[in-house]
Amino acid sequence: MINEQIRDREVRLIGPDGAQLGIVSSREALEKAQEAGLDLVKIAPQAKPPVCKIIDYGKYRYELARKEKDAKKKQKTVDIKEVRLSPNIDSNDLNTKANAARKFLTKGDRVKVSLRFRGREMAHMDGGRKVLEDFAQQLSDVAVVDKAPKLEGRSLTMFLTEKR
Repeated sequence: MINEQIRDREVRLIGPDGAQLGIVSSREALEKAQEAGLDLVKIAPQAKPPVCKIIDYGKYRYELARKEKDAKKKQKTVDIKEVRLSPNIDSNDLNTKANAARKFLTKGDRVKVSLRFRGREMAHMDGGRKVLEDFAQQLSDVAVVDKAPKLEGRSLTMFLTEKR
């Protein structure tokens, strides 16, 4: 809220230089802002009484947008990469998949390891769990199991994240 939109009876006023000017009526605060050739902006509406500051509103909006943009630049997105296995995978193939997952983990991504059962393989799920445990064991130096293996339909899924 700015200038005439502020309907509160009393406000805590902060001057353009950041100095506390005390609690004044909103009309008096607006007059002081107009004398300075600036805007009266409500900074903390939830405070008792609300805090208003005498500043250039356009410049204030610009600064807020810049801070938001900088915060967005600094945040890191974590992607989820998937590695698919089968219950009767050979040890060399498992090593190759583990190396791919290791690469993903060192880049800072999460890895979803899924093992799909087809046809009669559903009868031997314990073998599939063993494959996932071996996979997690191979990556135990760089990864930790985020979500334990869980059966969803015909596939066992497990999530790995980088060790901190």
